[in-house]
Amino acid sequence: MDLNVIDFYVFIVYMLGIVLFGVSFSLRKRTPEEYTTGGGRLPAWAIGMSIFATFVSSISFLALPGNAYLSNWNGFVFSLSIPIAAIIAVIYFVPLYRNMKSESAYFYLEQRFGLWARIYASIFYLLTQLARMGTILYLLALPLNVLFGWSIPLVILITGLCVVVYSMFGGIEAVVWTDAIQGIILVIGALVCLSVIFLSMPDGPQQVFTIANEANKFSFGSFDFNFIESTFWLILIYGLFINMQNFGIDQSYIQRYLSAKSLKDAQKSTLLGSLLYIPVSLLFFLIGTALYSYYTAMPDLLPMELHKAENADKVFPYFIVTALPTGLTGLLIASIFAAGMSTISTSINSSATVILSDHYKRYIQKAPTQKTALRVLYISSFIMGALGILIGLALNGVESALEAWWALASIFSGGILGLFLLGFISHKVKTTAAAIGVLCGLLIISWMSLSPLIFYGSWIGYSSPFHKNLTIVLGTVTVLFTGFILSFILDKKNINDKVL
Repeated sequence: MDLNVIDFYVFIVYMLGIVLFGVSFSLRKRTPEEYTTGGGRLPAWAIGMSIFATFVSSISFLALPGNAYLSNWNGFVFSLSIPIAAIIAVIYFVPLYRNMKSESAYFYLEQRFGLWARIYASIFYLLTQLARMGTILYLLALPLNVLFGWSIPLVILITGLCVVVYSMFGGIEAVVWTDAIQGIILVIGALVCLSVIFLSMPDGPQQVFTIANEANKFSFGSFDFNFIESTFWLILIYGLFINMQNFGIDQSYIQRYLSAKSLKDAQKSTLLGSLLYIPVSLLFFLIGTALYSYYTAMPDLLPMELHKAENADKVFPYFIVTALPTGLTGLLIASIFAAGMSTISTSINSSATVILSDHYKRYIQKAPTQKTALRVLYISSFIMGALGILIGLALNGVESALEAWWALASIFSGGILGLFLLGFISHKVKTTAAAIGVLCGLLIISWMSLSPLIFYGSWIGYSSPFHKNLTIVLGTVTVLFTGFILSFILDKKNINDKVL
């Protein structure tokens, strides 16, 4: 299937426009602080839009409608957990990081538990971002290869290079402002799609809801309490922990807290970005449900191979190409790329900041000149972006590797949230208890993530019986429980030693 010439030019103009706009921020002189936090002068609404755009990756753009098309609205429960995490962040996390006066999210961990905690968290964060960038680039290219025959390696390479260019030269300002533009395009594109679906139904827009209701498409899933199936409560708890991790210890979010003009603006932007995702994710789920009704009412419009469950994620892109008016298709393809590019650009910029703050300044030069610091940021951005592209290329055609990377991403990030909460909740927990707690948490996370791949049926052990979404939950709880218990035991031992 070929993309219309007009649509192709719309797409190309968008890509070039975004790159040139991002690079334009490199034309004026600036300091390393401006590169990483925008000098603390960015408007709250733009930061909020950037947070929102980071939430919505290309995975969300394709997977949420695909999920709703295939099943129901159980996945939307994740969005319902966001207000809880956002309120906690606004009250506790944002003031904490604003008061620290450090651009690194992991400076706090060093203050609480020592240098080891900062090194551990920062390295695992970088590994998480590499897995994230590679996976997003690969999943972005996959449906475009199926629909248009575009080369997967070529899509990964061109998309990756475009993001690397404006992220590397433009800094956080380029990331935030391009995110804001991409977020707006994404919402407009999704609204246009939904409108076309409703207006194209043979018996009118109400037919969408009639067909969907008959198929129980609006269900939030079972309300039973169990740890094996994807129930309402399991997704809600999973979402709460994931969003606590985002708001509490993700470098990209902390940089946005610091890029606002004031504490109040930082809190506003956090609420705006997080709460905006709720109606937009609802929009994506509604699109998936509407597509189910659309192709149920007119089944001949969908090729037989796309009726298969494993191809659910390709239904939305197919609709974009075949059902939208000329010009709008190009805009929607641009929206898919916008979703992926915004997430990747955020990862590149935050990773470069971590490399400078947590590693270069710690091991090589404690007080580099502004020129040196900027050079480190540029080089780090390029290296992280290039590695992300290479990982995306390595994932091409290897489904088991894709699953392994997601499992490793859980391992890389899971213990950091537990360590952060351990230090934040109690000031009595010391280094030894925290380190053992993290180790125990990582063992649980590794078992739950990797056991389906390497442990099942072997003498080492058996596959985890828990739902995969509980990995970060049980891992974090293990870190907290172990840390608190050991802290209590060690404190009691110290008291007894003093008495003796």
